[in-house]
Amino acid sequence: MIADGETAIAFIQAIDAVPTPCPDLAIVDINLPKKPGREVLERMRQSERCRHIPVVILSSSDDERDKADAARFGASRYIRKPSSLDEFLNLGSIFKAALSKREG
Repeated sequence: MIADGETAIAFIQAIDAVPTPCPDLAIVDINLPKKPGREVLERMRQSERCRHIPVVILSSSDDERDKADAARFGASRYIRKPSSLDEFLNLGSIFKAALSKREG
């Protein structure tokens, strides 16, 4: 787990600099400390090695601008953080579906 946007961007840059595999799935919050999630998503889509992996935005924000930015930068899904246990438990199937789309 990477705790802030600055570290996430450095991680992506390191993957591009050294032959390192990219994660199969990225789950990014729009409201990360140090650098916002939209910058992480934008950098990921610019990456030679990571541009095609599914990126799910999981955020407490319901702001239309955040959703539009996520779509513009190529997020696979935008999900508002669940408020109930049942909704939270359903996230696993959403992440699995995002991985299946990449493999298929």
